[in-house]
Amino acid sequence: MKLLKKSGILMSTLVLAASLMTGCGGNQQPSAAQQPSTDKPAEQPAKESALSGTVLVDGSSTVFPITEAVAEEFQAANPDVRVTVGVSGTSGGFKKFIPGETDINNASRKIKDKEVETIKANGFEAIELPVAYDGITVVVNKENDWVDFLTVEELNKIWAPDSQVKTWAEVREGWPAEPIKLYGPGTDSGTFGYFTEAINGEEGASRSDYTASEDDNVLVQGVAGDKSALGYFGFAYYIENTDKMKPVPIKENADAPAIEPTMETINNGTYKPLSRYLYIYVSSKALAEKPELKAFAQYYIDVAPEMSEAVGYIPLPADQYEAAKKLIQ
Repeated sequence: MKLLKKSGILMSTLVLAASLMTGCGGNQQPSAAQQPSTDKPAEQPAKESALSGTVLVDGSSTVFPITEAVAEEFQAANPDVRVTVGVSGTSGGFKKFIPGETDINNASRKIKDKEVETIKANGFEAIELPVAYDGITVVVNKENDWVDFLTVEELNKIWAPDSQVKTWAEVREGWPAEPIKLYGPGTDSGTFGYFTEAINGEEGASRSDYTASEDDNVLVQGVAGDKSALGYFGFAYYIENTDKMKPVPIKENADAPAIEPTMETINNGTYKPLSRYLYIYVSSKALAEKPELKAFAQYYIDVAPEMSEAVGYIPLPADQYEAAKKLIQ
C-alpha cells in the first residue's frame, strides 16, 4: 500500500511537473532557430538606412511637385539622407547647377547649348532624364462666362511684347470691356520660355506688365481671386485647383478644333502647341561621388510614372524610363 501510495504521489508529481513545463514552454518565445525567418525584411531597411548625406535639387516650379513627392518617399526609406528641393525656376536653377552648387536641376525645357558648354567647361556633364509630359494650361477665373476658347493668334495678341491689349473686348468682338488681369511665370521659368516661344515665336519675348512669379501657387491664387484674370502654368497646378478656375481650350489656328488640356490630349499630342516634356538634369560629377545621389536618381526614375500621374502629369512610355535608367548607370 505504501509503495502504491508513494508511486501514485510520484506519478502525480511527474505529471504536474510535465504540465508546468509545458505551460511555461507555451509562454516562451521560440528560439532563433525555431522562429520563422525574418532576416530578409529586417536587412532591407538596414541596407537602405546605411545611406547618408544630402541631395540638393533646385529649378522648375512645374517639375517641383513630382520631385517633392519622390523626395518624401525616398527619405522615408532613407532617413539619413536629406533631400532639399528649391524653386528658382528652370533658368534660375541652372545658374546654381552650372557651377556645381546643386546636384539636380528640375527643368520644364531642354537645356540650352550655351548651358551645356559652360557645364563642360566646369568639368562635368548634365545627364538629361525626361520624367513626364506636361501641357501648359491657360486658365481663367471660375466666374468668367465669356471665354469659350482662345486661338494661338489671340494669345499672341494678348502676350506679345508690344501688346496694347487692356480689355477682353480688344481680344474678340462681343466680349466685355472688362480689364484683363494677367498672371504668368517669371523670366527664370522654363514655362515662361516655352510659352513665349510657342505663342510669340521667340523665347523670352513677352509683355512685362503682368503679375509674375516663380511660384505657381501665387499665380493660382491670383487667377482664383479675380474674375477678369487670365494666367498660365503647368497642368498639375490646374488639376490641384479645378474648383478655383477653368482651363481654356486652345485652337492652334483658326481652322483647327479647340482642344482642352487633359491627360489624354496632352499624351496623344493633340493639345498643341503647349504640350512638352519635363526633365531632371543630374550632375555627372556628383553622381560619381555621392552614392546617395545615385540611389535617389535611380529611385526617381523607378517611381516617376506613378508619381507623375499622382500629381497631375502624364507618364512617359516605359522604354523612355528604361533608357533613363541606363544613363544613370
